[in-house]
Amino acid sequence: MFRNDISRSACDAFRVHVIHARQQVKSPVNNIARTTFFHTKSGNVWIAAVSKQNVNAALVFEFLNKLKQLMTSYFGKINEDTIKNNFVLIYELLDEILDYGYPQNTDHGILKTFITQQGIKANVREEPTQITSQVTGQIAWRREGIKYRRNELYLDVLENVNLLMSPQGQVLSAHVAGRVVMKSFLSGMPECKFGLNDKITMEKQSSLKVDDISGSKSGGKGSIAIDDCTFHQCVKLSKFESERNISFIPPDGEFELMRYRTTKDINLPFRVIPLVRDVNKSKMEFKVVLKSNFKPVLQGQKIEVRIPTPLNTVNAQLICMKGRAKYKSSENCIVWKIKRMSGMKESQISAEVELMESKDKKKWTRPPISINFEVPFAPSGLKVRYLKVFESKLNYNDHDTVKWVRYIGKSGLYETRI
Repeated sequence: MFRNDISRSACDAFRVHVIHARQQVKSPVNNIARTTFFHTKSGNVWIAAVSKQNVNAALVFEFLNKLKQLMTSYFGKINEDTIKNNFVLIYELLDEILDYGYPQNTDHGILKTFITQQGIKANVREEPTQITSQVTGQIAWRREGIKYRRNELYLDVLENVNLLMSPQGQVLSAHVAGRVVMKSFLSGMPECKFGLNDKITMEKQSSLKVDDISGSKSGGKGSIAIDDCTFHQCVKLSKFESERNISFIPPDGEFELMRYRTTKDINLPFRVIPLVRDVNKSKMEFKVVLKSNFKPVLQGQKIEVRIPTPLNTVNAQLICMKGRAKYKSSENCIVWKIKRMSGMKESQISAEVELMESKDKKKWTRPPISINFEVPFAPSGLKVRYLKVFESKLNYNDHDTVKWVRYIGKSGLYETRI
């Protein structure tokens, strides 16, 4: 602590609100109880600067980066062990480069003339390990000797569907960004094979199946065209390119197996039909119909429709068939929430909006209606065709493994113009 206005309890606040926060903290600058925390990461080590004053953020991050460079030059890789082993050295460095919270000289060449102590480097053989894995095929992402009483495999297909639709119902742009997340609790070093209904695979399988009467291919139905995809390092890319099979030895626990994007034949879960009418200078009428476009046995949930209103709105009288609606003056919009909605249903909301006379002659720009939702299927049409597990050494196979597959579709930027 280089200033008297910061107490040691600030460390606990940073640990609770940032490191162990329930939701992932994306911003490198966080304000907690009138105290600003600037942080950066090096592997699993968090390096943070704390201030109660209005300091220059660029200067702080420049200092943190210089500190990382200094530590690297003294004792190599920054991790938990090297921090513990070189605690005294780090304290000496901070004492030289900071004076009452103000950065001083951070040049490692000059500092090594003052602080001649050599750091204790981590006993890690990085380069030989990489060479060994390349030559022998050693797996770096999974250790040997893992054992579970029950072998389980969980697979989540998570998709965000993005849409921009015209008031007449014409799709202006649409794409799906998807992820396949896996959680594995498997013993030993199992090999998994994973198959999708992508168009190239289905066409390869159906190329030999020719209809005797029409002479046309019978396959290709229910397949999707994946525009681009990226895989976890465990996936054997050579097999994917040649056989279109996703073959891999999974890391233990949760990991992201692949990411993909598709733009064709998207099943849009909801459609918004807007109708806005100007009654006079002081009144507008809104009527919005929400239609669900999926199977009746399925249910959409966490549905929220946000209908924008003019800036000079005074009040809004709302009537909705289902759910709850409220006008939020702070956000200039009507928020309509529906907990659940079955497929092939429709609901509507009507609103009379009172307007205040305004000197501003600019016309209302009519921002689009946005909708948030969650549905239990993949809007892209992606399906898991098979998921197989093989482990020869421990003598268990696909039938001895409990497997779960779940599909979740969520809204990304899902908008309809009015």
